Amino acid sequence: MDSQASFSIRIHASINAVDAATWDRLAQVPSGTGAAAFNPFVSHAFLSALEDSGSAVAETGWLAQHLILENDSGKALAALPCYLKNHSQGEYVFDHGWADAFYRAGGEYYPKLQCSVPFTPATGPRFLTGQAHNRQALSYALINGLQQLTQRLGASSAHITFMPKAEWQLSRDAGLLARTDRQFHWFNRGYENFETFLQSLSSRKRKNIRKERKTALSVPGLEIEHLTGSKLSEAAWDAFFGFYMDTGSRKWGTPYLTRTFFSHASERMADKMLLVMAKRDGRYVAGALNFIGGDCLYGRHWGCVEDHPFLHFELCYYQAIEFAIAHGLARVEAGAQGEHKLARGYEPVTTHSAHHIANAGLRRAVDEYLRSERHHVKMEQEILRDHLPFRQSGDS
Repeated sequence: MDSQASFSIRIHASINAVDAATWDRLAQVPSGTGAAAFNPFVSHAFLSALEDSGSAVAETGWLAQHLILENDSGKALAALPCYLKNHSQGEYVFDHGWADAFYRAGGEYYPKLQCSVPFTPATGPRFLTGQAHNRQALSYALINGLQQLTQRLGASSAHITFMPKAEWQLSRDAGLLARTDRQFHWFNRGYENFETFLQSLSSRKRKNIRKERKTALSVPGLEIEHLTGSKLSEAAWDAFFGFYMDTGSRKWGTPYLTRTFFSHASERMADKMLLVMAKRDGRYVAGALNFIGGDCLYGRHWGCVEDHPFLHFELCYYQAIEFAIAHGLARVEAGAQGEHKLARGYEPVTTHSAHHIANAGLRRAVDEYLRSERHHVKMEQEILRDHLPFRQSGDS
């Protein structure tokens, strides 16, 4: 289609109202766009596991409002995962201050629209346009539809988070407010094995990682298992959910994901999941959950019932690096925050989000804040890059 007037928007209150094959066709990332290959989090399997398990539903404050862009014949041309929310939990792009300021000024910040993957701070496509050639026009039409939906629902705002930079730039051109933040990712520069990666680091960092790994792996009776595909069992999920509940209860108070989510996800996309589990004397004592993308390993959750020095780093970072090297993956994304990752070979990268604010006064205030925040993030990134752990000229 050549004009926005030829498009219509249909809203679905459940991902299951959209045919899985249709959604996954739109979620395919076209080659040559600079975006990541297959992203597991925007797949129908992942999103339906969240909804069907009761993790991301109206009762938990995530009412699906998925946008489907159709042509005059009713064919789906593009999609945007979206939720109507009455809180700001489980997003990892923090706007609590905006909500508080608007409330003090007499406004109501909630409900708002959140265009993201619930509980998942991983960059991935948001404007799902499949293999279409007119991706820009389709993306603008989705933004326009999102703005109309915001008005129709009486929402204060709409937020598109953890989006690729190209989508972010397009959103800025469409008039949305631009926000940046940072994460730490590991990049595979053609390493043959973990030792080759270590050789790229400064001697001090290299020795420190070797010491940490030796300490973690020398726990008496400890074994490390990689479970994926048919090796994922309900017994393993039972153990991991115990780890997840322990960590989640301490970090958030109430963990976001239900036990059923892990079973649903395992049934629907087991080949895209990797559990790195530590077993001591025949009993699982710690584990890390990863999802496998087309060119990336995404670290998501970690937990333990026994505390052993450096076991967290081993399961979450070093085992992930080894898996990525062995399977030819380009990078590892190890989740949100964590400057401690820098010393372990993970590099600072910029993350992007775009925001539509309906109220003119709130928009002006947020715009001014974001200008300052973007400058701060840029300066901080430059400082962090000066402290990368890689070898310098003359280092042994």
